Amino acid sequence: MSRYVIYDKIYQHMDFKLKSEFSPTGDQPQAIEKLLQGLNEDMKHQVLLGVTGSGKTFTMANVIDRRNQPALIISHNKTLAAQLYQEFRDFFPENAVSYFVSYYDYYQPESYIPKTDTYIEKETDINEEIDKLRLAATTNLMTRKDTIIVASVSCIYNIGSPEEYANFVLPLSIGLEISREVIINKLIRLQYERSNFDFKRSTFRIRGDYIDIYPAYEDAAVRLFHNGERILKIVKIDAFSGKVLSDLSNTDIYPAKHYMMDANKSRDVFGQIRNDLKRRVNELTKDGKKLEAYRLSQRVNYDLEMIEEIGYVNGIENYSRYFDGRKPGDSPFSLLDYFKKPYNSDWLLFIDESHITIPQIRGMYNGDRSRKQTLVDFGFRLPAALDNRPLTFTEFMQRAPQTIYVSATPNPWEISISQTQDTKIRRKIKHTGIVEQLIRPTGILDPVISVRPSQGQILDLVREILIRKPKKERVLVTTLTKRMAEELTTFLNEKKYADISEFSKKKIKDYPTVQYLHADIETLERSDILDDLRLGKYDVLVGINLLREGLDLPEVSLVVILDADKEGFLRSDTSLVQTMGRAARHINSKVILYADRITNSMKRAINEVNRRRKFQEQYNTSHHINPSSIKKLIREKLIEKDDKQKKDVFMLNEEFSDQMLPIDKITLVNKLRKQMIKAANELNFELAANIRDRIKQLNTL
Repeated sequence: MSRYVIYDKIYQHMDFKLKSEFSPTGDQPQAIEKLLQGLNEDMKHQVLLGVTGSGKTFTMANVIDRRNQPALIISHNKTLAAQLYQEFRDFFPENAVSYFVSYYDYYQPESYIPKTDTYIEKETDINEEIDKLRLAATTNLMTRKDTIIVASVSCIYNIGSPEEYANFVLPLSIGLEISREVIINKLIRLQYERSNFDFKRSTFRIRGDYIDIYPAYEDAAVRLFHNGERILKIVKIDAFSGKVLSDLSNTDIYPAKHYMMDANKSRDVFGQIRNDLKRRVNELTKDGKKLEAYRLSQRVNYDLEMIEEIGYVNGIENYSRYFDGRKPGDSPFSLLDYFKKPYNSDWLLFIDESHITIPQIRGMYNGDRSRKQTLVDFGFRLPAALDNRPLTFTEFMQRAPQTIYVSATPNPWEISISQTQDTKIRRKIKHTGIVEQLIRPTGILDPVISVRPSQGQILDLVREILIRKPKKERVLVTTLTKRMAEELTTFLNEKKYADISEFSKKKIKDYPTVQYLHADIETLERSDILDDLRLGKYDVLVGINLLREGLDLPEVSLVVILDADKEGFLRSDTSLVQTMGRAARHINSKVILYADRITNSMKRAINEVNRRRKFQEQYNTSHHINPSSIKKLIREKLIEKDDKQKKDVFMLNEEFSDQMLPIDKITLVNKLRKQMIKAANELNFELAANIRDRIKQLNTL
């Protein structure tokens, strides 16, 4: 029986069930209907131009629910992907919502620097929690129709053939006649390791008459009761305590890794690799590169010996073209291929913050190719390593299904490709390809913009901050450099302006407290700083481009952009509109641009914001809407910092929220593990046990 027939039997045809206490409002209903109309008429490309705070994610969720198709949402970084994952998980609690991002906490790619003759070996620190989530994503695609995956741009990288991955599934059921030795051999073939003492994901253990398997993609383990000839019983258990959670009639164990190799094909594959090695060594020798030829021969022969011996080697992905049966130059298999038939007939693609995400997708291939070409030229890798790569942009577009580009500031490319597709369809349904969503559910307008001269900008900024502090309104200030952000923060915190007469009458409590935010600050600490801003510990936050996409700060009433007339990436019309949008969640929103001239980028950005504001005013008037500020709860902090010792102290006696972002959960689990090991080494076993229990609780959220 082919795997596809088996697949058809186990595939769960479940419907999406959107759950929310809110209904579409404002211009969300027209946006949803317009997008669905385009999808129903087979429009390949559409743009959802939604202003900040208009509920674009809710619109996307409604489209998925109404179309009832698997969906992939691609975001340009892990943090925003995590936020989207949380929102979709809340909207679809009964469906399979997955998170697929790069699983490296640290990644140093293999590379060679010819100028200094420096070879840098690949070094990674794989995050097991993210690896679990990635494997859960592909498993969901193969077993459930109601799958939503929120991914970063890493989803276009090679992860191995979905067909090979599916062929390695181990189906188990009560009464199945299968020996214990066969089960063990099949688990090893699926890259599971036997470990009787350190039971963790991707391992199995044997105790008496049962076998415990901890799937790489689950939070619970599976226990098989076996009499030596057949499976008598299957239960799901808690991996830490062994407590039985539920009875199972059957279960399927999927591989522990995405890269899988069929042992039946290995002889032919090794033959191909050795033939290519011989050919390449001859080429290098003929060109006078004897050292490179020797180096390549040693490396490849060692790798083949390791693969033959244990079935895996560090860097096995560089041989993936052989194992996948691809020809030189053929496209790699990425997450997008797991959405294709026979796994799913139709699916949807959303590109979130498309003005940033699309350029990232475009640029991945060339950077990867340049590094690998050097490795090939100097004998560190076979030319086949070049085929272990991300998709080119053309390959990505060929695989993309009907796509919706989501952004407050879509680039000309997204607009153009949406407006130039099938004219007959667009005329038939009176659809330009661009769907605007400019109304916020709260009726809040886009901010009022003023342009002021650069001379005296700092003291003018102080005046604006002092106006807002008594009202408990917050201020965001964007600078061009990290140094400027830090120096401005120091100036404001040291109150160097206090001796000026107009400010000298102020009391100490009236002066603002300021913090800066930039890339050197760790992810969890950034979240804490943002929460502290909302709570009033800080009145002002100073940053660079980190104050653009993805920040949801309802207390911010003023956004200040210094050096707005310095044309460039950080002061393009797209960046300016995005930055201004950070003030669009407050009823008294305002933006100040400090500049000595109005650039073309400023002019375009100001005109666009004013256009949106005028439309919003007219809508509010005609619908009798009185704007109200957005209210948003602040999540409880998970990590507190001791100001004296500057060490992490974990809240062992507090309940963790099930609304925690995956990236925060992962970071916290890693830190807790380090604290647990440290406590154990110091023989503080009670503390170590408490921390272990907290890790267990986090893993069940």
